[in-house]
Amino acid sequence: MKRKWKDIIAAIVYFLYEKGILRERIRVHSIDETIDELLRTEKSMVRFGDGEIVMIKGVDLMLQKSAPEIGSGLAEILAYPYDDLLVTIPDIFTTLSDHHRASRQFWRDHLLFCRKIYGKYCNPDRIYYSTFVSRCYYFGSDRSNCDRWFAKIRKIWENRDVVIVEGTRTHNGVGNDLLDSARSVERIICPPKDAYGALGEILEVCLRYEKDRLFLLSVGVAAKFLAKELFLQGYRVLDIGNMDMEYEWYVRQAPDKMPLAKHEIVGEAANREAAVQDAAYGRYLEQVRYRL
Repeated sequence: MKRKWKDIIAAIVYFLYEKGILRERIRVHSIDETIDELLRTEKSMVRFGDGEIVMIKGVDLMLQKSAPEIGSGLAEILAYPYDDLLVTIPDIFTTLSDHHRASRQFWRDHLLFCRKIYGKYCNPDRIYYSTFVSRCYYFGSDRSNCDRWFAKIRKIWENRDVVIVEGTRTHNGVGNDLLDSARSVERIICPPKDAYGALGEILEVCLRYEKDRLFLLSVGVAAKFLAKELFLQGYRVLDIGNMDMEYEWYVRQAPDKMPLAKHEIVGEAANREAAVQDAAYGRYLEQVRYRL
């Protein structure tokens, strides 16, 4: 019964958003506009999903404990202070008609509890970009655009020297062709949990690279701060979050979220020999330059 009433209230609140009664002055570019801006320019990108928004409220996430400096730092980035560092947020403020039923309910609930965060910290003078650029498969009721979206996304790093900063279980591009268009791939492997605590060490390693490298970040909340610092140092950096997971689901045409076996291989001594026997993991291990 409690869940039923919450869903009803969330639906009413979202109805008021759709009618423009509760809508804050928040504008978000489409997925296509977001991808095209990344293709057309050398701008960097930092993404805010539901997790980063609730962390501003001081809520712990599964892989990152909250702290006052994390919340305040995220709020500062969410305010979109730099022209060439695109800030993405969920494109949920005008319609959810393109989402499937479960996704619509999730984002209605999210907006019910978090709309004041957006209203307080989002910059009304900016047009934000879409967080769904990196999560463009699962949410959709119509997934026919995914072929085109992913084809364009892969062009962003075409013939670029890429440095991936990721956790031990992430394995971006392993077993699929998401990163095959890149000229080269190197990897910095970070702690899978509470990576914010290792931010200084991660940044120090990243700064060893030349500024012609394109950084792709998949280190949770820590990626927001890392993206900002690398951007300020003159690097191009894209916070891609769980894009690889979405791509795997897209390749498989998965009807719903599904676990991926590659997330169970962590590269520790007990698993390394088995991993090397697989060509994809052998290539992955060759690309690892630093383990933190």
